[in-house]
Amino acid sequence: MKKVVVVGGGVLGTQIGLIAAYWGNDVTFWLRSEGSIGRTEPKIKRYSALMLEDLKKAKALIGNPMGAYLYPHGMIKDWASITPEKIDELIAQGEANLTNNVHISLDMAAVIPGADIIVESMSENVEAKKAVYEKMRDLIDEHTILVTNSSTLLPSMFEKYTGCPERYLAMHFANTIWKNNTAEIMGHPGTSEEAYNKIVEFAGEIGMVPLCLHKEQPGYILNSMLVPFLNAAQALWANEVADPKTIDKTWEIGTSAPAGPFKILDIVGLETAYNINLMNPKTKEEGSVNYKIDKLLKEKIDKGETGVNAGKGFYDYKK
Repeated sequence: MKKVVVVGGGVLGTQIGLIAAYWGNDVTFWLRSEGSIGRTEPKIKRYSALMLEDLKKAKALIGNPMGAYLYPHGMIKDWASITPEKIDELIAQGEANLTNNVHISLDMAAVIPGADIIVESMSENVEAKKAVYEKMRDLIDEHTILVTNSSTLLPSMFEKYTGCPERYLAMHFANTIWKNNTAEIMGHPGTSEEAYNKIVEFAGEIGMVPLCLHKEQPGYILNSMLVPFLNAAQALWANEVADPKTIDKTWEIGTSAPAGPFKILDIVGLETAYNINLMNPKTKEEGSVNYKIDKLLKEKIDKGETGVNAGKGFYDYKK
């Protein structure tokens, strides 16, 4: 599993490609347009710098009782035996791999054949996912495993469009995957045991902790808990109970959490939140909470306030 193609260059797609490259895989981002390249290249630069910075900071955690909790888990596989010298080696290796192993292409026919693993990491848009699967299906080799990083959609919704249903499953990551190194792995009824096991192995190879689901579940494990939390916060905002910063402050002080729901939404990206909200039928019911959320999110998206990567979302990151 050394040749990896990531379809899409969003927040998580970029991180997935970079962590795979960091661990020595040859990674190509397939993007749909020149405009996509212009949006993805800054993310590659930003996340590469953040990963390496966290690796450098890890040297100061050696000998600290909290070090075992705070080090970048996806970039150091054995903290118990780590030394400053080993971290220096990882930094040098990481700098080289994040430079030499990362490529961008607009030519699907050139990058899909020969891939060992393809990671579809597009936005939560059902028709767009179907379209890209149908475009890829005749290019995918017989050995290639195709995975989706969908946050809430099930593999069984798309397996018939892929051309390789037995080698198709879901592998979902948490944000800042070089630190929060979870990989939730979920097949559909037609996923082969061989393909499933290879993805479990691959997840471990790129520094993730494989979390195996026994059946399909919208939202997997993490988002089954996180999405209702974020929906509750957005409902408070949409119903004018409180503003986003007050809602965040309430959660952060009351639970000692480092970030409230609207800071999390900025990290996830408001376009992703918008697409997830659209999947709820109540969004079309004028006057419903989901209808109000839709309008509020769309207003911010239209202004370009889509979250951390845009420099502004619910908070201003340009200051």
